[in-house]
Amino acid sequence: MKTERPTRVILDTDPGVDDALALLLALYSPELEVVGVTTVCGNVPVEQATRNLFRVLKLAGTPQNLLIGQGASRPLSEPLQTATHVHGADGLGELDRLRNEDGSLSYPNVEVPAELPPAQEVWAQCHQRYPEDLTLITLGPLTNLARALDSNPDIIRKFRNVISMGGAVAVPGNVTAAAEFNIFVDPHAAQQVFASGLPMTLVPLDVTTQVVLNRERILALAAQHANPAIQFLRDATGHALNFSEKVEGQAILPLHDPLAVGVAIDPTLVDLTPLHVQVETEGRLTKGMTLADRRTIRESLKPSSNLKAALSVDAPRFLTLFQDRLCRK
Repeated sequence: MKTERPTRVILDTDPGVDDALALLLALYSPELEVVGVTTVCGNVPVEQATRNLFRVLKLAGTPQNLLIGQGASRPLSEPLQTATHVHGADGLGELDRLRNEDGSLSYPNVEVPAELPPAQEVWAQCHQRYPEDLTLITLGPLTNLARALDSNPDIIRKFRNVISMGGAVAVPGNVTAAAEFNIFVDPHAAQQVFASGLPMTLVPLDVTTQVVLNRERILALAAQHANPAIQFLRDATGHALNFSEKVEGQAILPLHDPLAVGVAIDPTLVDLTPLHVQVETEGRLTKGMTLADRRTIRESLKPSSNLKAALSVDAPRFLTLFQDRLCRK
């Protein structure tokens, strides 16, 4: 019996707690083969994002022949706005505060190469190694992808699919009333990518806010499983849970980026709707808003769809998948 080859994926990420959990999910899922990882500024500056990537790889184990690159240090046209107030100063819940009984760091520092290739070069190398069926999963702002569309569009158009966590179609934003964080950080990049004609699957807040772990569940998992991935889940999420409790009144962790990886693992987790989506780049109150044309008029009078958006999700099935994969390691 012929077995299907795992889907080869590149992750473009700005770790970030939920990015780190998404990386772990991807690395622990036999349905995926992670062949490249690149970093981008977003939740933290890009240098910190790269350090965080190596920290996660040390925890999970670096796949053989994995290509790693460092991408954009600033958005296309905006000053960088990070989310360290949510994720902690290091982006991973301030792991350096944790000590073992002997006083040593629970999460030792990692060595990061002095130089790394740019993201676009890594993507080109991946296409040379694996010329067919590469999927790009973007977990941060779309700056690297927009720049690649300018510098090397032929390489970018070889992607079989681009799965992107970002936006809010029929729900409020999470950084402003109108905008989701990844789009808000670099709206010009997002608009350029959405208008590019790439085969895109958008995983917006409409579905990611439905896949949630609360503090009690995380602590229960950590009490039941001594493996490093679940201990990291507990240790890295405390700062974000405290922020959520202060702002929203409940200590919950939406699994935004892990769900984007989940869609690559099992597309049937979500229902996709073709939509024409544009990004507001100039609005004083609406900058970063993802405006989907959802009017109930004849389709012939509307612009054709430029992406497919996940608007419903089988949340229990995804949460089971996520917990099973992390608990297994």
